[in-house]
Amino acid sequence: MATEDQGIEEHPLKSLGWAARDPSGLLSPFFFSRRATEEQDVRLKVAYCGICHTDLHSIKNEWGMSFYPLVPGHEIVGEVTEVGSKVTKFKVGDRVGVGCMVASCRTCDSCINNLENYCPNVIATYGSKYYDGTTTDGGYSNDMVTDEHFVVRIPDGMPLDAAAPLLCAGITVYSPMKYFGFDTTGKHIGVVGLGGLGHLAVKFAKALGLKVTVVSASPTKEKEAVGHLGADAFLNSRNPEQMEAAMSTMDGIIDTVPAVHPLMPLLGLLKSHGMLVLLGVPEKPLEVPAFSLIAGRKMIAGSGIGGMKETQEMIDFAAKHGITSDIEVIPMDYVNTAMERLGKGDVRYRFVIDIANTLGKTRP
Repeated sequence: MATEDQGIEEHPLKSLGWAARDPSGLLSPFFFSRRATEEQDVRLKVAYCGICHTDLHSIKNEWGMSFYPLVPGHEIVGEVTEVGSKVTKFKVGDRVGVGCMVASCRTCDSCINNLENYCPNVIATYGSKYYDGTTTDGGYSNDMVTDEHFVVRIPDGMPLDAAAPLLCAGITVYSPMKYFGFDTTGKHIGVVGLGGLGHLAVKFAKALGLKVTVVSASPTKEKEAVGHLGADAFLNSRNPEQMEAAMSTMDGIIDTVPAVHPLMPLLGLLKSHGMLVLLGVPEKPLEVPAFSLIAGRKMIAGSGIGGMKETQEMIDFAAKHGITSDIEVIPMDYVNTAMERLGKGDVRYRFVIDIANTLGKTRP
């Protein structure tokens, strides 16, 4: 039986992490186990793990899919400590990362086309059932073991702490820009929301040569958007005059807002044939105004992370262009306060947990 501080030892190697036990979302130290390194596995010592908004949704079971105990974290970076006998891509000492998934069927159309993220049988990094029936545990922990196919190389010179959020937030904004053709120099895109995803969307879009307008309900973010992140313009979504003046000016919009919000004003910003891409996952369904789509043959789409090939491409592109996340590094025992602040939008722009230097100090 699992106790308050110790999980069922279903695998041979003991690990220490922080887990939520119920929908209160309160995290605390938790002993659990990882599988032994198999022939195609990479084991890594976790150095840092970013805090994604998905972690907050999951620990509180806001999507109704969580089961406990739950060890979150899917923006994981660290150093390889062991490799299986058939591993060819990595060696001990390599700087690596693990993102939102740790397995897929590898045989369906999505997997064959390097879109493992859309595999019907994809296994998430935490809170999913692995092939052996055990639960996957995330990166709020001292180590990870993952099939090498789902590990990416972190380029030398890229700081590990600021690279961690790229493994979720970075690929989440990069993939739709590439897939929907927003990456053509001179195109004008809007970025809705200036948080963990939004600030990276601005950075990637500018590196791709795009004109970028940030759309936010917080006018205080204008200086940050334009002055610090390099956006070309800023729209206060609560200012009717500004929104009216920008009607039909954008080729596409990346919408990162994870809360319920009206889509009609955003659709009005699009040119005919424009695309609004939803990346945030609100707790309740959004209303789709049909006439706003029909009048200009406009489209609404969604996008979720990216495949492993594209994730490595994104990391390499980020390294080439000096793109990292703006972060606030925190100790492990600050994580519950960080979750409260994240829920209020009080972070600039991503919390990253210093696992290597602070997790061990929380050992019961």
